[in-house]
Amino acid sequence: MKRILITGGAGFLGSHLCDRLLKDGDDVICLDNFFTGSKDNIKHLLSNPNFEMLRHDIVQPIYLEVDQIYNLACPASPVHYQYNAVKTIKTSVMGVINMLGLAKRVKARILQASTSEVYGDPKVHPQVEDYWGNVNPIGLRSCYDEGKRAAETLCMDYKRQNNVDVRIARIFNTYGPRMAISDGRVVSNLIIQALCDEQMSIYGDGTQTRSFCYVDDMIDGLVGLMNCDYSEGPVNLGNPHEVTVLELLYVIKEITRSNCSVTYKPLPKDDPIRRCPDINLVKQILDWEPKIQLEDGIQRTIDYFKGKISMEHQ
Repeated sequence: MKRILITGGAGFLGSHLCDRLLKDGDDVICLDNFFTGSKDNIKHLLSNPNFEMLRHDIVQPIYLEVDQIYNLACPASPVHYQYNAVKTIKTSVMGVINMLGLAKRVKARILQASTSEVYGDPKVHPQVEDYWGNVNPIGLRSCYDEGKRAAETLCMDYKRQNNVDVRIARIFNTYGPRMAISDGRVVSNLIIQALCDEQMSIYGDGTQTRSFCYVDDMIDGLVGLMNCDYSEGPVNLGNPHEVTVLELLYVIKEITRSNCSVTYKPLPKDDPIRRCPDINLVKQILDWEPKIQLEDGIQRTIDYFKGKISMEHQ
């Protein structure tokens, strides 16, 4: 049994990771400041004797005895991370310094949740780990993009200077149950609009691409990466199946049987035109690749949001 700290543990990814590690028989400390996390995501775990919940902000140091740290704490959708840009970059930089300091003190292994946003609006496609990216360092999104890039720098410096055992996962678009209704990302936006008979919003002309990875596949990848021997640098985790935003819209319309009209809005500044991971590295290290098809994952996500909406209307 390992003692594992998950920062951002009440969030979308973090709560699924709590579930998985408890199922594996580990002791889990879930740490969250509830900026974007939700108690609803973890309330089913509160009676589990191997689960502990701490309300804490990782910008402040914390002293614990743990074997592993998954550092997932940081708002991840533009709506949330632009709400308080200074706070976002503080979480990515000061928060990571605190977690790396903790890992150094107690000799824990740490996995840093990085992001495909480190590639910015990429000029290399699909994106490979040794591509340095094309990021606007002073744009509206840079509090997140540059915060995560700095976090990767800190991880590699702590590894080189202090022998901290680090893993870095560059997470591409992930979706599934427990995404926040107010998330503001394309999957949740389109599903909510379809279920509520609202106009479905497309930003730009809808030909921009994304790769959507279902949450269960992503959790398998994160746990696999944490427990493997590879620590040379960042590893892409995502689905290499590339779809346009319009294709995603039609999948959602078909499953929800929605007759909603589509409205086109301006593309936000610095929004990437193409985004797709090269996953050859993680295939070699872990023999990992996503298994859940887009239609299956979207169906499960729609079922979740239907339940959420009906509860809100009760």
